[in-house]
Amino acid sequence: MGRIHVLSEQVANKIAAGEVVERPASVVKELLENALDAGATRIRINIEAGGKKLIQITDNGCGMVRDDAMLAFERHATSKLKDAEDLLKVSTLGFRGEALPSIASVSRLRLETRAAETPDGTIIEINGGRMASVEEAGLPEGTSVTVRDLFFNTPARKKFLKAESTELSHIASLVTHYALAHPEKHFELHSATNALLVAPPVAGYAERVYQVFGKETLDQLIALAAEQPLARVGLPQPPPWRRKDSENEDEDEIESASPGVMRLHGFVSKPEIQKLNRNSIYVFVNGRLIRDRLIQHGLTEAYRNIIPPSVYPVVLLFLEMPPGEVDVNVHPSKTEVRFRQSSVMHDFVRDSVRAALMKARPAPQFTREIHAHATASSGLTPGAREWEPPSDLATASGAPAHPIYESGGGFALQAPAPPPISARFQFDGGIAVEANAAIPVARGLQEKPLEGTWPDSIPDNGCAPALDVLDEEPTLAALSTLRPLGQIRNSFILAVNEDGLWIVDQHVAHERVLFERILKQRALQKVESQRLLMPIVLELSPAQQAVFAEIADELQHNGFEAEPFGARSVAVKVAPAGVDAAAVEHMLHELLDQISREEQSLNLEKIRSRIAASIACHAAIKVNMPLEQNKMDWLLAELAKTDHPMSCPHGRPVVLRYSVKDIQKAFKRI
Repeated sequence: MGRIHVLSEQVANKIAAGEVVERPASVVKELLENALDAGATRIRINIEAGGKKLIQITDNGCGMVRDDAMLAFERHATSKLKDAEDLLKVSTLGFRGEALPSIASVSRLRLETRAAETPDGTIIEINGGRMASVEEAGLPEGTSVTVRDLFFNTPARKKFLKAESTELSHIASLVTHYALAHPEKHFELHSATNALLVAPPVAGYAERVYQVFGKETLDQLIALAAEQPLARVGLPQPPPWRRKDSENEDEDEIESASPGVMRLHGFVSKPEIQKLNRNSIYVFVNGRLIRDRLIQHGLTEAYRNIIPPSVYPVVLLFLEMPPGEVDVNVHPSKTEVRFRQSSVMHDFVRDSVRAALMKARPAPQFTREIHAHATASSGLTPGAREWEPPSDLATASGAPAHPIYESGGGFALQAPAPPPISARFQFDGGIAVEANAAIPVARGLQEKPLEGTWPDSIPDNGCAPALDVLDEEPTLAALSTLRPLGQIRNSFILAVNEDGLWIVDQHVAHERVLFERILKQRALQKVESQRLLMPIVLELSPAQQAVFAEIADELQHNGFEAEPFGARSVAVKVAPAGVDAAAVEHMLHELLDQISREEQSLNLEKIRSRIAASIACHAAIKVNMPLEQNKMDWLLAELAKTDHPMSCPHGRPVVLRYSVKDIQKAFKRI
């Protein structure tokens, strides 16, 4: 007898469940995507015990007739594909037909559905992959899937689930972000009898962010939108019989249809918002939530030399492109994709985000920056610190939400003691949500007074009225209007304009000016250099020798002239202008050590940035250095001309603003 045999359908389904159903949030994701594919405009999710006991998703989509409902539980039964060519242009969130049979094989599942064209609905019950009953009933149009006792027949899988609060937090994060991706639809998430999210339809993405997270969060994000035509790179020409005929052209001269365009829109955080991991980066491709290394690398490159290399931004990004440009059939859970033009997509994301940061040039608030620190908590996860709700923000039931959401990512089910403040954003007045409270939803986007507006009357306390303050948030474009007053400890320039009081770190400000100047000179091959009076001999370690050999040409293009001097030494004869001879040895050792510690290979652009940053740092004005008035005027004027005046090449803030409003609050005028 042979050793190879075909697995039974039941075992095959359980294996598929191991790939598709990792945890309760995986079930919610598959069923939620099915509801969206069915055209639902209202989706309600009920959860018990973090999804271990109950997951119920009800929608008002197109529903199914009896035969389709029964066929849906067969493996690879789907309404979204017909042949292999359809797999190359998938436009739906689901397409494999594995979700329902996989979920049904490891749970007790009940399906209730009715299509608009049928008078009666269908109820199907399945226990552990075995169909228990099929009956007709009067049901509303749409579909309801109830999943009970997840992994009841696979205890080994069940014991690997996390605490109920952790599983619930994963579900809440998933539903919240799909609600952000579809602002035109109504989403509800309930745990037991408590509403965690109630989000009615709104006009657009900004309104949805405002609705779910509030104005404080929206103010810390920079909106962006970009569009780029796609080239027919990697797209084969369709055969002649698939092309549209033209009356005026010969068949051989027919040009195929345009490959279309790719669009990008969404929100990225200001440089002062920093996270210790990538958990706050959310990317949607054609409405599908994905985790893609290519896009994440493009985002990292967009923030390079703007935030420190060890931290990450908060990103909510939506990419739209023709279905033929992206392959979604590369991962069982469909969380990874492959782009046909990967390098084009990478550069499009990088350049679009960087352009948005250059245009916004946000000015860090002094009162926020002194309390800011990088956190590991998700940036767009409901709630994170205690919050006193405004009177016009309330839950769906009308009661304000004020308990807490655990900073570690899970819900604080033991609500009595407030947890330490560890915000998703380090905002003043950030929204906080607990497992037993709803995420606050704005009743009307125009009801909440904007920050910076003033009441008609001010209490008469014997003082002069408050000054008028602009509603618009000042940006670093205002640097050109600054008037320097002097220095603090010969290290920080104190300046003023109509927007308030500004503090400029003179070293990192000059560092940013020099960094961008060096990069521009390098591009024009006009880097200034100086010949040293005596060559400087550097002793290199083996690791430094390897790096030096790799970047020697680039060092030469940046104003260095060095040659081997013995077995493990190099003699530096020429150095970039502005760097003291005494600092050249330290700078090169530091640069070589930094590059040798890199875990990932460096491309030419990164090497150029590292060298330019190192030169700028050692050539810049130092702290504890007195500056005359004309020198301070020159530095602020040059800083205003840079592309990224908000941070130095290493990610430290250059300028902090103490706004007029903050000053008025401190003096109790508002």
